[in-house]
Amino acid sequence: MPINRSHDFFIQWHLTERCNLKCSHCYQNGVMTDEMSYEEIKETIEEINDAINSWKENYDLDFTRSVNITGGEPFLRKDLFEIINEFDNSGFDTYLLTNGILINAAKAKKLKQHNVKGVQVSIEGPEKIHDSIRGRNSFTASLRGVKNLLDADLKVTLNVTISNLNAEYLMDSIKLASDIGVHRLGFSRLVPSGRGLAMIKEMLNKDAVKALYKSVIPLDNSNGLEIVTGDPVASQFRNESIMTDCGNVAMGGCAAGISGLTIMPDGTILPCRRLPVPIGNVRKDSIREVWATSDVLNDLRDRSKYKGKCGTCDKWANCRGCRAIAYAYTEAKGCADLMAPDPQCFL
Repeated sequence: MPINRSHDFFIQWHLTERCNLKCSHCYQNGVMTDEMSYEEIKETIEEINDAINSWKENYDLDFTRSVNITGGEPFLRKDLFEIINEFDNSGFDTYLLTNGILINAAKAKKLKQHNVKGVQVSIEGPEKIHDSIRGRNSFTASLRGVKNLLDADLKVTLNVTISNLNAEYLMDSIKLASDIGVHRLGFSRLVPSGRGLAMIKEMLNKDAVKALYKSVIPLDNSNGLEIVTGDPVASQFRNESIMTDCGNVAMGGCAAGISGLTIMPDGTILPCRRLPVPIGNVRKDSIREVWATSDVLNDLRDRSKYKGKCGTCDKWANCRGCRAIAYAYTEAKGCADLMAPDPQCFL
């Protein structure tokens, strides 16, 4: 089976598509979908755990396993804490992605008791900007949840999805994160897919992305605030001057096909939570088989399949661009291409 050199394996699990907000980021507000039952989720966790243990035994590699639990809004699942407990019992480091609005003091304390390692709360900028994107009065409600998390001694990350709507306010978000005492400020680029397709005009151009990253990344660990991102292009910003080709074996960068999978509420398996290309369903397909034999995943691991600059870039092994953005951008142009170059890459 394909092994990544980082020996990380993570699951992004969308427990529900239901959300408690009406905003540009919510595409299934209040709508019940064919969500997996608690028993189905438990069985899938056991299967994933068995697969990782088998890989560890067969390849003599000690995998770090983690899960990001999200939605929609994960707190709309009444069995959320039981599911968290299943992951904890299987040795997963568990993280939660939420808008924070439903987190009262009791729920925050319970997250701590269930060994949750960290919670990410979406904040899109100062109050006026956040509310214009996420909905009226959501900023105050989200920060109330953040306070409850901090009071429960949980590690908290504020995360910003960067676009033309809020890029000029990113420094304000950094100051907010520092002022309220969260541990990290994370950021990612807008992916114009689904209903977000209408927001393609809000994508930053590559020069704006470069200028923004150039101003933000040096602030990492200033005033005790860690600046983090899963953006493979941003991660390479510090290594912009390195010209040596790092080879054809993926070692970092975009996780799609390399170090994890996404499971949707109905069991659909995706290469990434922002990449809507189904590669199976846990209700009928073996995770282990999908991971090893999926044509989509194997293409993502094959440098020769990458087009344009991404395929020839010296940083391919540690970057590969954001496959979700490449796919969404080309889809918006009428020719969806998973292997297209990242349109916002400035390297």
